[in-house]
Amino acid sequence: MKAIRRFSVRPVLPEPLRPLSELARNLRWSWHPETRELFRAIDPEAWRAAGGNPVRLLSAVPAERLAELADDRGFLRRLAMAAGDLTDYVSEPRWYQRAGAGMPEAVAYFSPEFGITGALPQYSGGLGILAGDHLKTASDLGVPLIGVGLLYRHGYFRQSLTHDGWQQEHYPVFDPNEQPLQILREPEDGAPVRIELRLPGGRVLRAFVWRACVGRVPLLLLDSDVEENAPGERDVTDRLYGGGSEHRLLQEMLLGIGGVRAVRAYCRVSGHPEPEVFHTNEGHAGFLGLERIRELGGHGPGGTGLGFDAALEKVRAGTVFTTHTPVPAGIDRFDRELVARHFGADGELPDIAVEDVLRLGMESYPGGEPNVFNMAVMGLRLAQRANGVSTLHGQVSREMFAPLWPGFDSTEIPIGSLTNGVHAPTWTAPAVPADARDLKDGELWELRRGLRERLVQEVRQRLFASWRQRGAAQAELGWIDGVFDPDVLTIGFARRVPSYKRLTLMLRDRDRLMELLLHPERPVQIVVAGKAHPADDGGKRLVQELVRFADDPRVRHRIVFLPDYGMAMARHLYAGCDVWLNNPLRPLEACGTSGMKAALNGCLNLSVLDGWWDEWFEPDFGWAVPSADGAAADDAERRDAIEAAALYELVEEHIAPAFYERNGGGVPDRWVEMVRQTLTRLGPKVLADRMLREYVERLYAPAARAQRELTPPAAEELAAWKTRVRAAWPGVVIDHVETSGEAGSGEALEVGASLGLRVRVGLGGLGPDDVEVQAVSGCVDESDRIAGAGAVRTPLKPTRGPDMEGRWLYEGPLALDRTGAFGYTVRILPAHRLLAGGAEMGLLAVPSENAASSSDGTGGLLMR
Repeated sequence: MKAIRRFSVRPVLPEPLRPLSELARNLRWSWHPETRELFRAIDPEAWRAAGGNPVRLLSAVPAERLAELADDRGFLRRLAMAAGDLTDYVSEPRWYQRAGAGMPEAVAYFSPEFGITGALPQYSGGLGILAGDHLKTASDLGVPLIGVGLLYRHGYFRQSLTHDGWQQEHYPVFDPNEQPLQILREPEDGAPVRIELRLPGGRVLRAFVWRACVGRVPLLLLDSDVEENAPGERDVTDRLYGGGSEHRLLQEMLLGIGGVRAVRAYCRVSGHPEPEVFHTNEGHAGFLGLERIRELGGHGPGGTGLGFDAALEKVRAGTVFTTHTPVPAGIDRFDRELVARHFGADGELPDIAVEDVLRLGMESYPGGEPNVFNMAVMGLRLAQRANGVSTLHGQVSREMFAPLWPGFDSTEIPIGSLTNGVHAPTWTAPAVPADARDLKDGELWELRRGLRERLVQEVRQRLFASWRQRGAAQAELGWIDGVFDPDVLTIGFARRVPSYKRLTLMLRDRDRLMELLLHPERPVQIVVAGKAHPADDGGKRLVQELVRFADDPRVRHRIVFLPDYGMAMARHLYAGCDVWLNNPLRPLEACGTSGMKAALNGCLNLSVLDGWWDEWFEPDFGWAVPSADGAAADDAERRDAIEAAALYELVEEHIAPAFYERNGGGVPDRWVEMVRQTLTRLGPKVLADRMLREYVERLYAPAARAQRELTPPAAEELAAWKTRVRAAWPGVVIDHVETSGEAGSGEALEVGASLGLRVRVGLGGLGPDDVEVQAVSGCVDESDRIAGAGAVRTPLKPTRGPDMEGRWLYEGPLALDRTGAFGYTVRILPAHRLLAGGAEMGLLAVPSENAASSSDGTGGLLMR
């Protein structure tokens, strides 16, 4: 019979074992091997059964065993050391506390998913794993972060296969009381803190707030499974990325608006400093900016009575937006009317006009859909600082969102790049030393073989369990004992299964793949894992295609598909594989951190030049799969055939020979040197420590300074100035451009010479303090476009004006500092001390076609 209600009954620990409770409730154990070993020592079998979750473990240990441990002096010494180490870890000053004055008091970090540990399945893919690494690294560095997300009762699904290889999903019961979570309570009466959102028709969405301790970082997770909620509202946090448009909208309102309210409640209850900076990890949490605008517009505690436009400026100054999406299809977009219905007088934020909400997210630009509300567009309009997650992705993002800044070169669009990193203590196998430089070649080779051997054991165990789930009898599975060989070159491929990641590219020429797998002297073995989205039948067909190939008795000892890919499996794969394969469609991989995690273990990368590999690839570290270009890039069949052939050739002609060519001592010299270079040179680059320091120095600290400088009067002044500039901008024109200089008419211009520029402009009622007139010069291409990356921008100075027609004259020198095809133009931008950059407002004035003339025949706008 099914229970009508579920409870979690916790044990009463003997007094000497009480520190176990604190250790279990702080997720630092997920990346601290000594603490995990302490819990494993309590009962190894129960630890495995609990899925490595110490809270669940302690609930399952018999009272007799607890009493025995309470009298075990050796165990109590280990417990005391672990408890003391945790106390020191969460209290001692770290990098951030020594980073200097002016740093933010706190940063709120919002993400729709967090992958901290497989025992807390609140993630789907790379976005969540990155968010988990961000929090763990913040804890290690002492960055005062507050994580904010949602608590999904059905988070990361479990995957199994049918007999014919079709993916099936299972959602185990998730009880937060069996997790390292504590509900946030009011200090006066112990009642749970409740967050409320108004919904249309007088409905209310209520949520509890659960707190996880990620080392020294609190993670707040909102949970709508509240008895007072109606069934529809109760199910808002039922499933990660589930439901239709309205369900997703409610999730994102709860994450953004409810998340800010949860942060305020947590700071009030705990005394934690209020955040000065708000970081939204993807557009899902973008509504947080609207809630902060509402706060600033109020007249109660914390309110400043600012109008909408001034509050928007204040919010933008302290907001950082990170985009992870290289294609428009990956962005959440809602119908205008759906959003309008949930805001205003009959919904949330009644003090903010619905029109003001809508204009932040509407695609009101050339090429946009006029009735669509775009969460990434809102994220960009609400944040003064934005970034992509690799150098290439930053470039892709600037091109994708270029319509928001019409007329600007893509290099000037205010979306930077900050390449992701990974949390080494989470992803590096304990056997891998901190410094591989001290290992001899033979020792490094034996280390790698040992990791590969452990992977072989893991593969066999998981494959056996999978075949049993698929209906095979135990007597049929003796062949699994011969699956994989610890001395065979092992390639890994594991990730989500959207079509652009091309799970089945390796199957393009099956005969050639079989030859690689079964080569008599240089065989290859491949382990594959990955989950398709439950609603993605196309992805499921790709999984089935791979599984059916791997089921072939001719090759099933050399290629396997392991179902139920998650963090625990990933750690074995990253450590045990020799080569990590990544073959997405370029440039659709925003970053792709799985190869980074593999590199930390000495695994070499074999990847398309996309994401992080595009900027850090060197032949010393691995191999680059060439991407088809020209006409072939637009023909999917031809493109995949070309890139698959290149992949086979790399494995056959370069990778396998390097692995199998041994010296007299049986060590592959070339291979081991590449492993060493990966560990010592590439390893430090891919660390999340590097990533988070860059976030602090390049984004968080400047955002904190900007929001401090933008006091309420300054915000009002900036908002009024922007309104005035936007109204006057249609009257800003460049009437005339002329040059004078050292070269006379018809003479060649030489490098080192200079030209004098004179520009006549109309400012439409604005003054010289409101604008900057620039000369933009540099090398030009065949279509006379100035190369954006190498362009030089020279401010010109007003020398006369206004004249009778209200025109101003600007002048300045133009240095001819390079040879070859050279050109210049002039333009006018808004200028204000509180702007983050000239492109911030998206306003630009350039010369009309007849504005240029020349006094000396040099040609004005173009010189060759």
